[in-house]
Amino acid sequence: MKKIIKFTLLIYLPINIFSYSFGNENFFKKGLEFYNDKKYEDARFMFERSIVFNPKDSNSYLYLAKIYNIEEDQKKEEKNLEATLLIEPNNEEAILMTMKIALEKSNYSKVKDLSKTFSKVCKKLCDENKSILETLSNIEPKNNES
Repeated sequence: MKKIIKFTLLIYLPINIFSYSFGNENFFKKGLEFYNDKKYEDARFMFERSIVFNPKDSNSYLYLAKIYNIEEDQKKEEKNLEATLLIEPNNEEAILMTMKIALEKSNYSKVKDLSKTFSKVCKKLCDENKSILETLSNIEPKNNES
């Protein structure tokens, strides 16, 4: 009887581990496909499943934030951006999205702080930082005149 249990565990355990790791990756890839096809409801479901299997998957949180941005649900967008930045503090796309939200909310000090961080980590989206800072400089003098 013990041999049967050992044999079952030897077979069952590696198969489960393989399917678990493959399943998580598969959920994110499938979610990305849905996202690119603009099937946001299906994409959200897949990204959430990916997070269930791997709570430290910053990309799933980032894409959830993008979906909530499209759906104009700023509260959920911010929540997922915060999770992304907790897991991956140097995620330039998440920092940029957070800067845009802070700019909309007129939280100029937060925009400046995030801009400093962003300029240290930016690789692809550096021009976006410049445009946000230009927008900020155009808005701030108007606030000081009031």
